[in-house]
Amino acid sequence: MEYRLNLPVGREEIERIKAGDIIYVNGIVVTARDEAHERALEYFREGKSLPVDFSRVAVYHCGPVMKKNEEWHVIAAGPTTSRRMELFEYDFIKNFGTRIIVGKGGMGEKTAKACREYGAIYAAFTGGAAVLAANAIKKVKGVEWLDLGMPEALWIFEVENFGPLVVTIDAHGNNLTEEIKNKAMEKASSIF
Repeated sequence: MEYRLNLPVGREEIERIKAGDIIYVNGIVVTARDEAHERALEYFREGKSLPVDFSRVAVYHCGPVMKKNEEWHVIAAGPTTSRRMELFEYDFIKNFGTRIIVGKGGMGEKTAKACREYGAIYAAFTGGAAVLAANAIKKVKGVEWLDLGMPEALWIFEVENFGPLVVTIDAHGNNLTEEIKNKAMEKASSIF
């Protein structure tokens, strides 16, 4: 199936989507890599307010290449490897109510558990398609935590038809990346 999602989305809408489905996103997407995840969770523990309501946006594992003339412009916005955020993603989804996580390379069991328990999905953007992603970004709405550096800051993008994104973890905990990895391991063990 293919879905076009307008952010924010509710749990019921997310639960209809299955691993293997294709989605396109319209609305606000916020980039967040390792340091942004860590800072957001630290702010949460300390009771500090966050500059973004992560329950109303899609979180994109991306360190974009940006250029500033009078305003910020996106040069490239390809996904970064999501596995690095596995350490943070369960707590991120649990504490912030994030419904859509986007990145590349898949995520593990902790993220799949969070998706199942809290009604979220993880979707993969094709690696190497940084210009495709940049073309879907219609406006740079802002940037927060630029002190972390350009790739680690929270970039707030307004997107239109952001995708195609392949859902690899659904809200039922199905994880295509892990399934493929397990099948490959089984195959390998029968060969050696």
